Amino acid sequence: MSRPLTVTIPHNLGREFALKRIKDGIVQLRSTYAGQFTVLEETWTADKLDFRISALKQTVSGSVDVAETTVTVSVMLPLLLSVLAEKAKSAIQHRGQLMLEKK
Repeated sequence: MSRPLTVTIPHNLGREFALKRIKDGIVQLRSTYAGQFTVLEETWTADKLDFRISALKQTVSGSVDVAETTVTVSVMLPLLLSVLAEKAKSAIQHRGQLMLEKK
């Protein structure tokens, strides 16, 4: 197992509104990428999501922590997917910022 990939995304929405944006964004991601990954486990505890997904025949686990001014995404990539870590980090950062943009 490789070390965790962690991305912290700043926002100024407040915890409650950021949490709503993240939850809505996750629903949209599931719909958009339904054929590319399968959600094995998704557990919300207050403002934290713990998840496990299957992608490219590999299991990926992680968490999303929503705080007052940041959202922190931590992902444990299996060794075979760790070569994609920088690309994954960039994609998480970009997608997260889009979810948290003020509209």
